[in-house]
Amino acid sequence: MGNNLSESIQFLKGIGPKKAKAFAKAGISTIEDLLYYFPHRYEDRTSFSTISKLQEGLTITIKAQVLAVGERRSWRRRGFSILEVAVGDATGKIFCVWFNQGYLKEYFRPGTTLILYGKVDRYGSRLQMSAPEFEIVTPIDEALDVGRIVPVYSLPESITQRHFRHLVKSSLDEYLPKLNDFLPYDIRSKNNFYNLAKALLNIHFPESFDIQKQAYERLAFDEFFVFQLPLALRKLKKKEKKGIAHCVVGEVARDYISSLPFKLTSSQEKVIKEIRLDMASPQAMQRLLQGDVGSGKTVVANIAAMMAIQGGYQAAFMVPTEILALQHFEKLNSMGVRTALLTSSVSKKEKDKVLQEIKEGKANFVIGTHALLERGVKFKNLGLVVIDEQHKFGVGQRALLPKKGPNPDVLIMTATPIPRTLAITLYGDLDISVINELPAGRLPVKTIYFSMDKSGDAYEVAREELKKGRQVFIIYPVIEESYALDIAGAKKMYAQLKSGEFKGFNLGLIHGRLKQEEQDDLMHKFKNKDIDLLVSTTVLEVGIDISNATCMIVEHAQRFGLSQLHQLRGRIGRGGAQSYCVLISDAKTAEAEARIGAMLKYSDGFRIAEEDLKIRGPGEFFGRRQHGLTELKIANPLTQMHLLKLAREDVIKLVNADPRLEEKQHLLLKEKMLQRFPEYEKLIMVG
Repeated sequence: MGNNLSESIQFLKGIGPKKAKAFAKAGISTIEDLLYYFPHRYEDRTSFSTISKLQEGLTITIKAQVLAVGERRSWRRRGFSILEVAVGDATGKIFCVWFNQGYLKEYFRPGTTLILYGKVDRYGSRLQMSAPEFEIVTPIDEALDVGRIVPVYSLPESITQRHFRHLVKSSLDEYLPKLNDFLPYDIRSKNNFYNLAKALLNIHFPESFDIQKQAYERLAFDEFFVFQLPLALRKLKKKEKKGIAHCVVGEVARDYISSLPFKLTSSQEKVIKEIRLDMASPQAMQRLLQGDVGSGKTVVANIAAMMAIQGGYQAAFMVPTEILALQHFEKLNSMGVRTALLTSSVSKKEKDKVLQEIKEGKANFVIGTHALLERGVKFKNLGLVVIDEQHKFGVGQRALLPKKGPNPDVLIMTATPIPRTLAITLYGDLDISVINELPAGRLPVKTIYFSMDKSGDAYEVAREELKKGRQVFIIYPVIEESYALDIAGAKKMYAQLKSGEFKGFNLGLIHGRLKQEEQDDLMHKFKNKDIDLLVSTTVLEVGIDISNATCMIVEHAQRFGLSQLHQLRGRIGRGGAQSYCVLISDAKTAEAEARIGAMLKYSDGFRIAEEDLKIRGPGEFFGRRQHGLTELKIANPLTQMHLLKLAREDVIKLVNADPRLEEKQHLLLKEKMLQRFPEYEKLIMVG
């Protein structure tokens, strides 16, 4: 990047070791960190609002002098102080108030010039500003703080805006002339981007808002580009390895498809075609299959497995729970394919037998949980790996299973729909297929909302379904009663419902603290209709098909995430009868109301995911630690889709032309990528 940008912040004038610790807490340890610590907003101080023109409800910036300062005790609240500061300009005066911050009066000496930013409200007959942000301005400071567009930062502890602003400016002045631009000139020129020095200068101290926008685009593009680069290199590296050219046309796959009791949807057929082309190629397939709950992903995966099996290879299907593994096993065992089941609860005698069958190649289709990853599991000829609900497995776990074969094809499945743009961002090393329609004849689940005081009406909906011989889920967010959240836990409500609202019906209780075999036993009883109503926590997010379950009540729905609610809703509506998802909630926050509103309005999982992203943002949606979205400090995939696509196109062209990043114009880019993602060094090693 340039000389000494990795130098500690403590060596800057006015910092030192003590302040450096405060900066480190804010994520600023080096000079480069400081240059990339961007303003969270700007104030246009080229002209200020005049006090005479202030109106209630406006959020404004004014420049005024302190006229008088007073402090008084509140007569309403004991020990509560109110600091009042009268400020004025040539057109009038206004009061600013701060509560329980009497120490501030040391700053507000009469005659001091202030810049104040905040909302104007009304107190009695007068206008005032409550706890506005403020800066003291001296003639020396005016070059940076007045008469221009001024950056406003989220500050490290004990640092003022004025001090921080001057620190950034002096660092820019010193280090920008030494800065080397890592983005190749041809890419900058083609996209008409600023060079890096101009972009950094104008993101901090923009000459105009138009120039700030162009600086923002350049820096956002950088983040997208560097984020995409290792993914594209990894994808290219995978293609360099010789894979298996499967025999994709044959009796095994054809017989399986003809045995299905339903017609494949056009979306399933499209995805099967994509997978068939991949598997016929000598390059190893690396494909992500997205599909809403109940869209038929498993059938597609099974067809892919049959393609591998008919050519003499084995297929492995890894799922997150034993009950799912057993469900898949039972369905496939009747299809004439030699199927094996491997889970942690399999007896030692049975396990040894299964391991031998896998090793000798007698088991064509191996279905299991994490047990498939154990060292003792050795395949004779593994040709396809299917990983279901990939987010339930760690990145390292997902990589282990394919290593048990000669570069097998890999199909990763998820029922958590991700908008395509973000899927490309996060899974740029995978090809992406989407099943975006439900099987024919399946009725959409009707979603109904009741407030807490109307829960009796919700229970009546459930009772009507039970009287028809159908089954019901009631979901709670916690097991034990939580007084802090005012939530009646699943255990307590199970006891109440059993003797009250649902007396006469067979009830069961399932939650995550039960042993796996106890959970599996309860689910089997529910599937066999020995239980009419199952009270549960969120262990049902990933569960087995219960076609007779037509009603789900979600208590305290405001405590669940939007995608979580949608996943739960997907547990019902799997038969031919109309099903009902009943949300009971007293949503008090805007975010909770938005989640409930989205559930009532949308049934499509991809639309739900888009709404969830709008509500929570990408970091929270995916989990920052797992997906590394903290790398995107300024770029936003939701609002800058055009930049993301542009960066991806340019990355692909670059890595195809120079897969080792060896050319002179790419050396700085290589350095930047390895600085950000050192774990990817092996991607660009020769050989």
